Amino acid sequence: MERRTVRRRAVAAAAFPPLGLLFAMLIVMGGPARAQSLTSDLFNPEKASRTASKQSPLRKLDQATGDSAPAADDDPPPAPPAPSRLGAIPRYGAPAASGAAATGYDSLGRRRPGAKGVANGTAKGAPNGAARAGAVVPLTNNTTLPPLRQGPLPSTPPKLAPPPSTAAHGAPVPPALAGIVPGQPPRRRLPLDTDPFGATGIYYGSFLSKAAVELSGGYDTNPARTLPARGSAFYMISPELLIASNWERHSLVADLRGSYTGYGTTTPFDISASTGAPVTLDRPDFTGKINGRIDVSRDSRINSELRLRIATDNPGSPNIQAGLARYPVYATAGATLGVDHDFNRFNVALSATYDHTSYQWSKFADGSTYSNDDRDYTQYGGIGRVSYDWQPGLKPFVEVEADTRIHDLQFDRYGYQRNSNGGYVKGGSTFELTRLITGEAAMGWTTRSYVDNRLSSISGLLTSGSLIWTVTPLTTARFIATSSIDESPLPGVAGVQTRDFTFQVDHAFRRWLIGTAKFGYGTSDYRGLGRFDNRYTASLDLVYKLNRTFQIKGQVRHDWLDTTAVNSSTEATIVMLGVRVQQ
Repeated sequence: MERRTVRRRAVAAAAFPPLGLLFAMLIVMGGPARAQSLTSDLFNPEKASRTASKQSPLRKLDQATGDSAPAADDDPPPAPPAPSRLGAIPRYGAPAASGAAATGYDSLGRRRPGAKGVANGTAKGAPNGAARAGAVVPLTNNTTLPPLRQGPLPSTPPKLAPPPSTAAHGAPVPPALAGIVPGQPPRRRLPLDTDPFGATGIYYGSFLSKAAVELSGGYDTNPARTLPARGSAFYMISPELLIASNWERHSLVADLRGSYTGYGTTTPFDISASTGAPVTLDRPDFTGKINGRIDVSRDSRINSELRLRIATDNPGSPNIQAGLARYPVYATAGATLGVDHDFNRFNVALSATYDHTSYQWSKFADGSTYSNDDRDYTQYGGIGRVSYDWQPGLKPFVEVEADTRIHDLQFDRYGYQRNSNGGYVKGGSTFELTRLITGEAAMGWTTRSYVDNRLSSISGLLTSGSLIWTVTPLTTARFIATSSIDESPLPGVAGVQTRDFTFQVDHAFRRWLIGTAKFGYGTSDYRGLGRFDNRYTASLDLVYKLNRTFQIKGQVRHDWLDTTAVNSSTEATIVMLGVRVQQ
């Protein structure tokens, strides 16, 4: 009967291949009843484990013979079987913090209780497999480590408390100021302001304008720098204007600074020559420069400058005529046009200069006037400079200048021809040493020869420099050195060779309280007259900054003039207090 059933099933399997495959599987699995039992046990791991433990005793492997033997009663209990992976969703890769120790924090921020000797999920001294996932691990101090978390990892990390904000108790910031207005681009972060009391300026399109004016008053013990000394109170008005472009290419900067000093009383220049007519010592002073740069290419630029200087001769100078009612004002207007090009690290700059100086007529205390046209002259010159960018912050250079001076009148008031030719050559370097010492320093030789053979040539050492030394974040030292050969109307004097050196230290006691100490030394050599002047000046300044708009300034200064001329050495003390308004 059984053979007949099997034969029928074989014939059906041959007719229908899928039935044949199913028939073969049933024969291999040993019958329908056992296949049903095994299939149910296969999908129930715990039931299959219990059935296997009841049907066959647990056996262990003999290390010596390799045969299996029944387990002894003192053997440790077997570890539970691993959970079945049938029907589970596969997960690839290592879970977070799977290789971390059981102490401290894992990558998901879950805090684990600390335990000595626990590493990688296994307790020291625990049996093999006792620290698997889902098992309770006994520890040495009679405590247990809770089982590790099973199942899928959380999709989002736990929320952490935000750090306390410094503005938690401050006033709310308007959205427009914070830059979070919907539909508008976020506001750009402003650069760090190194001077919290500096002028903010006003933007006019792509130009930034900064304006200021100082109103000062004080007392000068010897404003005319004459003997005997006669003091006078004075006032000073000093306006300033700075305009700078904010272009991606090219540049235009205008710097205009001036002052006007007025004295409350009239003082004669020369008492012996004075006729009692009113005399004034008021004098203006103005310095203006407009610099422009055109970037032709990455390596080529065109540079230009317009300049204007308005002033008078310095008080106490021998160039000042006796018996004047006021100082004659002179004006020097000039321009520079040049080009510079970079050849890799080499830079070559060539420029042409033009300057014209003209003087007012002199007005004397007796009402008479005198022309100063013989002092008017025009200077043409050219400057060449070659520099090499040796290393960052160090750029040595060599500069050569040549010029000619042509006076409006061929002969001056004393019959001298003052046309001359001159120039200089100097070498130095611009440098920036770790931002502590920056600037330029150079030394060279200057010379000037005159058309009139009665006027001797002038030559000598030339020094120039402008250094800034940041001693500390609160203290800054500056050094300035200049040299020049100036004109003189005195008979027999070819010119005046001058040198000036200034050393200044600024210290910030507070951001709003700045102290300045300045010391200056200069010399004036009148070639052909036999006069040599030594000039000294020392001053102390204090600036109290109320805010970005108002400042209070005070100054105490003392000037000395030590000269080889008889009865011409003078001294003066100036005390001044003022207010500055800037925008």
